[in-house]
Amino acid sequence: MVCAQVRNTSFRAKACRVLVLAAASTILTFMLVFTSGCASSGQESVANGKSAVNVISPEEAHEMMSSRQVVVLDVRTQKEYDEGHVRDAVLLPLDAITEETALAAIPSKDCVVLVYCRSGRRSAEAAARLSEMGYEQVYDFGGIQSWPYEVYTE
Repeated sequence: MVCAQVRNTSFRAKACRVLVLAAASTILTFMLVFTSGCASSGQESVANGKSAVNVISPEEAHEMMSSRQVVVLDVRTQKEYDEGHVRDAVLLPLDAITEETALAAIPSKDCVVLVYCRSGRRSAEAAARLSEMGYEQVYDFGGIQSWPYEVYTE
């Protein structure tokens, strides 16, 4: 009788472990399935209320500039822009971003917009603002400090 109780207790412990492992496996599977769509091709989406901003590398931004029509937005100051900027960048300082100035710099809200600044802080804020204004394809590629390609002073 004692052996039966020991076996029964051992069985219960094994059953509990199996249930815990099954629950953990289910939770992990759920997390993987529902988070796998949050980022693709190295892009990280950052939620900011209504929309999301895609954070990409300078290399990805350079590839996008080479392969499709984009608006490259420099959100630094005029002085910083004059010291060197990405080719074909449009200057729109962070402090000057409004619905009107954004519309003047970006032809439509469905344009692909690549945003950068000096280090990445202002570009993140500017990208979030643009996204909140309804711009649908906003990509933040950080700061010119990490830009490995040529900069222009023209």
